[in-house]
Amino acid sequence: MSSSNWAREALAVLAKDIRSEYRTRYAFSAVLLFAVTALAVVSFSVSPYSLDADVQAAFLWIVLFFSAMTGLSRSFVREEESRTAMSLRLTTAPEAVYMGKLLFNIALQAAVAAVVVPLFLVLMDIAPTHPGLLAWATILGTLALASSSTIIAAIVSRANAKGAIFAVLAFPVTLPGLSSAIRATTAALRGEAGSGLGLVAGVAGPAGAAGDLRSLAAYTVLMIASSLLLFDFVWDD
Repeated sequence: MSSSNWAREALAVLAKDIRSEYRTRYAFSAVLLFAVTALAVVSFSVSPYSLDADVQAAFLWIVLFFSAMTGLSRSFVREEESRTAMSLRLTTAPEAVYMGKLLFNIALQAAVAAVVVPLFLVLMDIAPTHPGLLAWATILGTLALASSSTIIAAIVSRANAKGAIFAVLAFPVTLPGLSSAIRATTAALRGEAGSGLGLVAGVAGPAGAAGDLRSLAAYTVLMIASSLLLFDFVWDD
């Protein structure tokens, strides 16, 4: 298949998913409702001044992670529930299906992050020391979450307990990306060296955060490349 046909099919899958989501608004509403509710409950229960920057960063990415677990699996689950998966297998190249679903998940998670991150800063009364670094951490962290979740969603789409299995399988896969995103976000909020959380030790300032951003970019590229290699077997099995 030529690259132009491959790209055209991927964009067609993306357009189909966007139209379906626009009609139902199921995934976006579920993800956004969970994220906003979690932010509101914690902000009203805990004084923002009692939380260190590393705890604030961890809380933000916990919300974004579980928001992704709530909605990103829907792109493949919807195909199985509506009985359209077989026609998609027959008419579209597996790599094009993966890229279309990946682009949709990126768009969905980016839309949620665009709402959640500013709301998090307002509710927690946070003025990031390095807003540019926070923006890059959010962008690359979103790409990392979407790239790792898409292949997991394809694997669990035909399981009975999709939601539970999706979260269980996705957590260890996304953990390296989450760790880097938390460290980079901590550096953006605090702007100086500090101690880390239990599994995210050695939080560094802005100079060290460049390594975390590079790690996020490398993790995303690795996940996309490995998913493209494996997706044919996952999708047609």
